[in-house]
Amino acid sequence: MQNELAQEFRLSSLLRFTLPTITMLVFVATYTIVDGIFVSRYVGTDALSAINIIFPLINIMMGVGIMLGTGGSAIIGRKLGEGHTEEARRSFTLITLFTALLGILLSLFALIFITPLCRFLGANETLLPYCIDYGKILMSVYFVSVIQILFQTLFVTAGKPRLGLWLNAISGIANIFFDYFFIVVMDLGIAGAAWGTVSSFLIGGLYPLWYFAKPRAILYFVKPKWIGKLILNSILNGSSEMVTSGAMAITTFLFNQTMMQRMGADGVAAITIILYAQFLFSSAYMGFSNGVAPIFSFVYGNGNRVRIQRLFRLCIQIIIVSSVAISVFSFLMATPTIGIFTPKHTQTYAIALRGYHIFAWGFLFAGINIFTSSFFTALSNGKLSAIISFLRTFFFVTVCILFLPQLLGTDGIWLAIPVAEGLTVILAISLLLTANKQYHYLK
Repeated sequence: MQNELAQEFRLSSLLRFTLPTITMLVFVATYTIVDGIFVSRYVGTDALSAINIIFPLINIMMGVGIMLGTGGSAIIGRKLGEGHTEEARRSFTLITLFTALLGILLSLFALIFITPLCRFLGANETLLPYCIDYGKILMSVYFVSVIQILFQTLFVTAGKPRLGLWLNAISGIANIFFDYFFIVVMDLGIAGAAWGTVSSFLIGGLYPLWYFAKPRAILYFVKPKWIGKLILNSILNGSSEMVTSGAMAITTFLFNQTMMQRMGADGVAAITIILYAQFLFSSAYMGFSNGVAPIFSFVYGNGNRVRIQRLFRLCIQIIIVSSVAISVFSFLMATPTIGIFTPKHTQTYAIALRGYHIFAWGFLFAGINIFTSSFFTALSNGKLSAIISFLRTFFFVTVCILFLPQLLGTDGIWLAIPVAEGLTVILAISLLLTANKQYHYLK
C-alpha cells in the first residue's frame, strides 16, 4: 500500500496535501465560533461570556488530543519512514487507546466538579447558571472530542487527509444545523449550544474508531502491546502542544479576570469575540503546520537531507505570504466580523472594535511561531518546541497581561498578544538558525 508521505512535494502538491488539514482545523474553529454567534444573538452576551469562562476546561481537553496526536504522529511517521510498518501500527493502536482512556477520566473529573471549577474560573452569580448548564452537557461526553482531535493529525499520518477533511466538514455542518435546531427551534438557550456541539463531535470522534478497525489505510488497529516508553515519548514530544493549550487556558482565565475587573461582562464578551478571531486564524496556521509535520517526520526518518531542505524552504515561503495576507484580511474584516456577534450600537461592539484593531497585529507573527514549534515536534525535538510554546503562549502573554494594563490602561490588554508574538518570533528565528547544525534543513 503506497504511502502518500513518500511523494516528492512541490509547492502545488504540498498545498493540496495540507489543504485538508488546514480545512479540518478551520472547520473545528468555525463550528466553535458558530456556537458563539448563536449564543450571542439568541441567548445574550452574558451567555457568550459564560462560554469563555468555560473555555479553559475545553483548552485542557483539546490539549490532550493535540499533544498525543502530534507527539504520537511524529513517532509513527518516523517508524513508517524507517520501514517499520507493523511497529507503527502497534504504536498507532496504543496511542489511540491511551488517549481515549485519559479523555474519559478528564471528562468525569470535569463533570463531577463543574460547579467549583466554574467558580474558580471566574463565574459570578449572573454567569454561573449559564456556565453550569453549558459545562455539564459538554463535559459529560467531551472525551469523544478528544478522540476526534487526535485523529485530525493521525488521518494525515495514515495518508488519508482528505477523509479527515470530509469527516470534519460533515461534523461542522451538523454542528450548525443542531445549534439552530436546539437554540432557535427548541429554545433551549445555552444548553442548546452544548447539545449542538456534542451532537457534531460524536460524528467526528466515533467514525475514526470504526474506520481504522479494518485495514483500509497503511495504518489500522492491531493487537496492542503496552509500551510505557512510547506513551512517555509521545507525551514529551507533543508537550509543546499541551503547553500551548494549557497556556491558552491560563491566559484566557487572566484575560477574563482582567476584563471583568475593568469593564464587566461586556468586556468579557468583547474579549471572547476577539479570541474567536484568533482561534480561527491560528487554526489555519496550525492546520498547515500539522499537515506538513508528518512529512517532515517521514523525510527525517529517511535521512534525506535534500528533501528536508526543499520542504522547509517551501514552508517558510508559504508562511510568510499567508501571514501578510491573513493580517490584511483580518483588518479589512474587523467591522463585519464583530457585527456578526453583536449589534453596532452595543457597548460590547465598541469595546471589541477598539481592541481588535490593536490585537490583530499579532497575526503577522503568529504563523512563523506556530510553524516553528510544530516543526521541532515533527523532528522529535519536544524540548525546543515546548520552549517556544511556553514562552509564546504563557510566559510572554502572562507578563504582558499583568503589567501592560498598569501602564497603558485597557489598551494594554489588547497589546498583550501582539507583543508576545513579536518577542516569540525573535526567539523562533534564533532557534531555527541554531538547530540547523543538527538537522541541516538550511543549506
